[in-house]
Amino acid sequence: MKYLLALVALLVVALGVAGVVLGEADDSPGLQLLGVLLVVGAVVFGVRLVRRGRRAR
Repeated sequence: MKYLLALVALLVVALGVAGVVLGEADDSPGLQLLGVLLVVGAVVFGVRLVRRGRRAR
């Protein structure tokens, strides 16, 4: 289950990066902001997931 959540976090990071790149090409600051928020949120989620896994051992 933990690996599935990590995979979802990586997919969200990829989606966020794509949003930033496409927002840059279209000159859309809103899409860039959403992309950055997706990346930051996924990274925070991933870090929390790893830290909780280490604490349980």
